[in-house]
Parts: sequence; structure tokens; C-alpha cells
Amino acid sequence: MARYTGSVCRLCRREGAKLFLKGDRCYSGKCSYTRRPQAPGMHGVSRKKLSEYGVQLREKQKVKRAYGMLEGQFRGYFDTAVKMKGVTGENLLQLLERRLDNVVYRMGIGESRAQARQFVMHGHILVDGHKVDIPSYRMNVGQVVSVKPTSASKERFKAVAEQGGRPAPKWLEFDAEKLTGKVVALPEREDIDLTIEEHYIVELYSK
Repeated sequence: MARYTGSVCRLCRREGAKLFLKGDRCYSGKCSYTRRPQAPGMHGVSRKKLSEYGVQLREKQKVKRAYGMLEGQFRGYFDTAVKMKGVTGENLLQLLERRLDNVVYRMGIGESRAQARQFVMHGHILVDGHKVDIPSYRMNVGQVVSVKPTSASKERFKAVAEQGGRPAPKWLEFDAEKLTGKVVALPEREDIDLTIEEHYIVELYSK
């Protein structure tokens, strides 16, 4: 299945939750979901009550869309989460948060996860001083993320260095002026700002 290329604001309205797909705009009064929270289409205002399966499916779709995942990729993360110690749902979210493209987004280097993914794929991001162009690269505690020096003059990176990005969550450190950040801890459940009920995803895949 190909990636969705339509209006990302429709996805937030479809899922009934803010997925922060447009970056900084999602934090402003211009956010389409804030102004029109009902589902898109002529029947959007009168949402039908979902079945148990429908609720589980919607929750999975919400998380997939927030992190820009395809089904095969997402299922792979779930299978890995099952094998880890701890709570499967929280393990799943931690794995998604540790993706390089998400870390670049969380540090405020990218306005959205989609933009952060492009920065990684185009070779603008270094991990421990080496270019990593794989968005799904899994970050570990102690690793350092930085913008490649030859890319620092690009408009977005200059803006971050001059104005600072969004405040980073407590598991990350970020020096906007130097365009350098570090993973100082693994993300915990409370660090994730999306409205997610991950137990529904576990129930769906456990059938």
C-alpha cells in the first residue's frame, strides 16, 4: 500500500485526534482540526458508534499515521515490542519514539515528522558524526544527533539556530545554536504527547 499523499489535516479529523502532522501549525490557532474537529465528508458530523474491532482499528490507524508508518513496518515494530520485557503497548510507543526521524522532529529540527524524515533521507543529519540516511534508525542512550555542517546554512536550519525550536522532551537534550542534540534517556510513556490508547492496538494484533 502506498503512502497517503492527500491533505494531512483530513487524517487528524478522520481519527478524531490531533496527530501533529503539520508541525508548528498544529500548535497554533490555524490548526484545521481545532477549527473543524468533525470527520471529513457530508456525514462527518454524525459519527456512528464504532464496534470493538472498529475502535481497535482506528487506534492502530491513528498511531500509524502519526508516525508515518506502512502496515508491514508497523507490524514489525509490534512483533519486536512483544519480545521485549515490560508492557507491550508502551514498548511499541518507545520503539516508535526512538526512530531517528522522530528524534529529529522531537528536537525541533524538523517542523513535522514528514519534514524530519526528508532531512534524514537527504543526508542532512549526522549520528555520532556519521551520516545516517535511514529514518527508521533506532537511537540509543548517549548517541548524538547533529545537522551536517554543510547543511547548516539551509533556511530551516538557520531558523532553528537563530530562533530555537520547540522545547525537547526530557529524554532529549538539544542545543539549537549548535544544531546538536543528545539522547539522555529512553522515552517513557508520559513523554508522549499524542492521545493514544495503545492497549487497543495490542488487543487488535493479539486476536
